[in-house]
Amino acid sequence: MSDDFIKNPGSLSQLLTQADIADLDILVDYITDSGKGRISLNNDVCARLVKCKERKAYTESDRHLISQEIRAFGGNTLTNAYRDVRSSIPFGSLLDKVLPDMDETIAYDEVVKDVASHLKAPFDKNDDILVVENGILRKILRDSFEKMSSEERAAVLKELNVSDLAMLGPAAGAALIAAGRMGGFATYKLALVVANAVSKALLGRGLPLVVNATVARTVGVLLGPIGWAVTGIWTLADMASPAYRVTVPCVIQIAYMRQKAIVEAQSKACPACGARNERAARFCADCGQAFQGA
Repeated sequence: MSDDFIKNPGSLSQLLTQADIADLDILVDYITDSGKGRISLNNDVCARLVKCKERKAYTESDRHLISQEIRAFGGNTLTNAYRDVRSSIPFGSLLDKVLPDMDETIAYDEVVKDVASHLKAPFDKNDDILVVENGILRKILRDSFEKMSSEERAAVLKELNVSDLAMLGPAAGAALIAAGRMGGFATYKLALVVANAVSKALLGRGLPLVVNATVARTVGVLLGPIGWAVTGIWTLADMASPAYRVTVPCVIQIAYMRQKAIVEAQSKACPACGARNERAARFCADCGQAFQGA
């Protein structure tokens, strides 16, 4: 894990610089429509990214290109929205002076906030990008929470370290999730499950994971309910600008990649079971294995 990312975990370029190849492959499939290409994607760019995936190697320039293309698709959604508003106002109005033509490649945090608005995930315009990403993940979980059985809701709250409130009704539990009162590695688990469900729904395969027993249990509990929510989200994206078919899954995948990188930087894996533990831990919280040097 690079020191630059640890100092600035909200940076997309730093995240992609140290990202795993398998995670980049997922982004490439979203951008290129699994290699089939998109109307608004340059053919040469599509061929280059597909080639990277085939050879399982991404240069620094290739990783930058992934960032650039995601931001370009995000620029398409924002530019189209601006043009819709502008077309409804007479030529030469004040709007032409206040809102000049927009560049189709925009800052990534603006892409994330646009996706949050599209999914109706609440956020403040001054929120940090990690806060907005987490809000998107919680919105997806909250939307699926009310469709769960009481047993599923209890299991979800337990996994998110709020099991003492497992007897809450669905509305209260959903409000709790929306408020972000989750402890431990809960945000990472949530990001993993949501990104996995999106990948299975859109690409026909889940994330390339080597998970420990705790995370595997979480995936099992949430896969069905989260899948329902993802189906609704994808329908919403499909009916909107075609660019959302790229930005929505990419933002969710990157939110997972960011949480994964943060957890890896702030914890250590048990050599016996793979569970993540605090760096100062002497024994694994899951299996009791003693850490070397403890």
